[in-house]
Amino acid sequence: MKTVAFFTDPTVCIGCKACEVACKEWNQLPDDGLEWSGLSYDNTRHLGASTWRHVSFLEQQQVLGPQITGTQEPFRWIFVSDVCKHCGNAGCLEACPTGAIVRTEFGSVYVQPDVCNGCGYCVVSCPFGVIDRRHKEGLAFKCTFCYDRQLAGMMPACAKACPTQSIHFGELDELQAQAQLRVEELRQRGYQDARIYDAAETG
Repeated sequence: MKTVAFFTDPTVCIGCKACEVACKEWNQLPDDGLEWSGLSYDNTRHLGASTWRHVSFLEQQQVLGPQITGTQEPFRWIFVSDVCKHCGNAGCLEACPTGAIVRTEFGSVYVQPDVCNGCGYCVVSCPFGVIDRRHKEGLAFKCTFCYDRQLAGMMPACAKACPTQSIHFGELDELQAQAQLRVEELRQRGYQDARIYDAAETG
């Protein structure tokens, strides 16, 4: 079976958080406290044991002229939808002493809650701050890449719910080619800093 992946394109994300909601609904995840963070409309704040897909709201000063952005506004919103990277060399998987974290047939990194002992080694081993322990259960949780949906031939809930197709799901090779074309298109439009996050080029 070929490796599947996400290609998340923040340039077309509208910050609706439909992906966050779909993830929580499908996986029956608890809320994050319902506290007003003061960080724009971002009250989930970051990825964690109960937030497996997170859209951050970033306000930036405009560095491109109106001929590119189509606006004279001095600031712009950037919405970035983040999720577990399901690393090729996963620190969480390597650190787990019980074998609770495994590599699935889809290439994703999956935490088996019935095997997890809550030691937290995986938490400190994740360079992205993705995985965390939920205090009520005392166990580690993170994005499952909708393993149950994939077994049933369905795409992950977040990708299905995205109204602008900011989140693409498919075979890794095809998505890498699609992402490269998108970067080239953005650079032609003046966004010279457009690039692809490639796990193979990182530690």
